[in-house]
Amino acid sequence: MTQDPLVIFTPSGKRGRVPAGTTVLTAARRLGVDLDSVCGGRGICSKCQVSPGKGQFSKHGVTVAEDALSEINAVEARYDRVRGLKPGRRLGCQAQICSDVVLDVPPESQVHRQVVRKNADARPIVMDPATRKYFVTVPEPDMHEPKGDLERLAEALRGQWRIEKIDAAPPVLAKLQQALRKGNWEVTVALHHEAEDGVQSIIDLWPGFRAEPLWGLAIDLGSTTIAAHLTSLEDGHVEASAGVMNPQIRFGEDLMSRVSYSMMNEGGAAEMTAAVRVAIDDLARELAAEAGIDARDIVETVFVCNPVMHHLLLGIDPVELGQAPFALATSDAVALPARDLGLTALNPGAQSYVLPCIAGHVGADAAAVALSERPDQSDDLVLIVDVGTNAEILLGDRARVLACSSPTGPAFEGAQISSGQRAAPGAIEAIRIDPATKAPRFRVIGCDLWSDEAGFWDAVGPGGVTGICGSGIIEAVAEMRIAGLVDAKGLIGSAEQTGTDRMIAEGRTHAYMIHDGSQAGGPRITVTQGDIRAIQLAKSALYAGARLLMDEREVEAVDRVVLAGAFGAHISPKHALVLGMIPDVAVDKVTSAGNAAGTGARIALCSIAARREAEALVREITKVETAIEPRFQEHFVAANAIPHATAAFAGLRAAQPLPEPSFNMAGGGEGGGRRRRRARD
Repeated sequence: MTQDPLVIFTPSGKRGRVPAGTTVLTAARRLGVDLDSVCGGRGICSKCQVSPGKGQFSKHGVTVAEDALSEINAVEARYDRVRGLKPGRRLGCQAQICSDVVLDVPPESQVHRQVVRKNADARPIVMDPATRKYFVTVPEPDMHEPKGDLERLAEALRGQWRIEKIDAAPPVLAKLQQALRKGNWEVTVALHHEAEDGVQSIIDLWPGFRAEPLWGLAIDLGSTTIAAHLTSLEDGHVEASAGVMNPQIRFGEDLMSRVSYSMMNEGGAAEMTAAVRVAIDDLARELAAEAGIDARDIVETVFVCNPVMHHLLLGIDPVELGQAPFALATSDAVALPARDLGLTALNPGAQSYVLPCIAGHVGADAAAVALSERPDQSDDLVLIVDVGTNAEILLGDRARVLACSSPTGPAFEGAQISSGQRAAPGAIEAIRIDPATKAPRFRVIGCDLWSDEAGFWDAVGPGGVTGICGSGIIEAVAEMRIAGLVDAKGLIGSAEQTGTDRMIAEGRTHAYMIHDGSQAGGPRITVTQGDIRAIQLAKSALYAGARLLMDEREVEAVDRVVLAGAFGAHISPKHALVLGMIPDVAVDKVTSAGNAAGTGARIALCSIAARREAEALVREITKVETAIEPRFQEHFVAANAIPHATAAFAGLRAAQPLPEPSFNMAGGGEGGGRRRRRARD
């Protein structure tokens, strides 16, 4: 019997089988996917646009054929002709599912837009930008001294600003003569200095004195999100920040899935490169519009990213990063014209700088965190964890700094969780469970009230409570452990074992009901045994990576822990310790650094000296490769327990006592419960 087509939606990860001929919009509604539509499926509003993938998706176990969706019909053709569809986009209300397909729902098609929480952190920065403005008066041409305008400009810069050497690309030369004459031989010149030979390149020039600042973009290119900060190159202040989902998610949520997509699909790497470059260009336009500036006034970009994102940004196939010895095409910093990255929204002469990578699995984002947090200048031993789909971990002090990465996967960001979603309005982001009554109270993104406070249900609005995001699921699992609903092995107890009817039987396992909105047409939000397992796997990978670095330093404890990254900033230190995400340390010794990678990018954007510091720092960091380290698996298995199977976590237990129930798959009570009898032959 032929199976119905399998449809997989990204970034939510929701999947299911629907009859052939079902429209994408109908499938999305049936599977609870956040796909917008306001015109009733008549192909007018365009809110239901989706991007179908093609080729082999090993992570999802499907191969998407060219004809997985029905051909473009008259309604779509008319809409494209009149209003235009982005390349590859389809209208979900018109496109019918014919065979297995992977569909990406772009941010503008989501009812509940993701909140990319990567705001810039306030940080004093010594300004030393690579691109500066210079106002200069140029001698008029003289028939008796036949020098070109560029040569006289060079002499003026040498005499007035002590700038010895300049060069100019043909597009700048084409503007030079008009600018000089229109400015009555006075011009403002933007010069970029990166090369060690001392030559400074003219990025752009304007007639007369230009008072408006030049702008740069500090871009944190993550595997899940892209965050950018529009930064003044004169005083370093951030004028606007914005973020979008990385469109590469439709090719795979984790890095190795994208490497696999590149391996199995000819032209796959180029496809992912094009997608991310378009997203960055669109983000630049969005930031410029928000700040009320011309995007052509953005003259420089600095990128930080993990090694796979690094290669795909630069147009390099990441296939070598998917297999030992995980060789990078280059680990050095890369400086190049922004136009070489396909960034057309910026100034035509804009320049780009990509921080150096530390190793094949430890990227420029870790280098940026090191630049921001400077573990090499710490008097105590500090563990810095940039939590994400691929966690970057640094451990060090003035004596020595080590680094590794750990493949935590997308569970910490709400993916692969039964009621999980990205951080968006309506998502549960914090939760507390009463140890006595086992009743939860929670807070959602977009509302400052807790669910048991007066006015909460009016404040959340018609969208209501929609799911649970990464910080919410971490707190939920930790709170269940504190309340005795989950044992140290991660097993969820039954209603009989826990004394609450919030425990729902699901075959041989149980789930905890956080919120039931089904009567009002909303979702039932639960934590299932599968959710617990996904979080255990993610946190075990994180802990094991940190533990490997501690082994290398021959220490059993660290003095303090810094949680970095947009996600890390929203993790409760106590709940991170209860879960066993990080090694045991006093709760007050766990702090947040916010988006440290983004801060490092801004420092590098504003200071050419800081770039040299980052390049030198990377050369001094000891790299530990988790993929080939035998002890990683040992640490990983021990870390599966909550908080840990062998580590005492004495500091945590002194501050937060943990009950010790013991549940099993067949039921039973505290202390071990019944054992299932073996079936007789």
